[in-house]
Amino acid sequence: MRLSLTAPHLRTRCFRLIPVVLLGLLISTQAQGNRSILVFGDSISAAYGIDFESGWAQQLARELPHITLVNASVSGETTGGGITRLPTALKVHSPNLVVLELGGNDGLRGYPIDRIRTNLKRMIQDIRAHGAEVVLVGMVLPPNYGQRYLTKFISMYEELAREESVEYFLPALLEGLKTSRSLLQRDGIHPTAEAQPMISDQIKALIQPWLQSSSNEPSSSF
Repeated sequence: MRLSLTAPHLRTRCFRLIPVVLLGLLISTQAQGNRSILVFGDSISAAYGIDFESGWAQQLARELPHITLVNASVSGETTGGGITRLPTALKVHSPNLVVLELGGNDGLRGYPIDRIRTNLKRMIQDIRAHGAEVVLVGMVLPPNYGQRYLTKFISMYEELAREESVEYFLPALLEGLKTSRSLLQRDGIHPTAEAQPMISDQIKALIQPWLQSSSNEPSSSF
């Protein structure tokens, strides 16, 4: 008698539980799908010299099908130009995470380090004011720009990341100054198509905590 009464009771509880579990999974998937990443950079992120779809940002987008990734990078962009474009990009795309990859062109033009730092700092603050998290990507310059300027330029990113408490900071793409010449195009600046998956992996590994939190948060409410 106990078995005949308990079995239907358990079946009823199981049937009630299944829709709740499925609903939780659905909401988790939708919530992650509603999250977005904005890549805001220069030619390094705009796939200069290679097919656009082969660029690291587009490769990352294909690896994260449940997250909207918008690549708003522009070849030749400086931090000054970035400040001008950023407000509109934030308003239009409303990202949850912004990959800020700028400063290389400023350095190539020999702009004052303090000006570059000020512009990057302002953009970091603007991104946070919009409610998004920041990924700061450090840049390097060719050795012929002089050791003094080069050292200040590279350390600027590290200092800025520390001062602004940037959780997601990548000191340099690939291996920075030690990057193999075979992974760079003829100009010695822009990564080749073969280097793009490596950059995508770097960024993905860096933001893994954010990716995990974005997928776990919704389901934890059930």
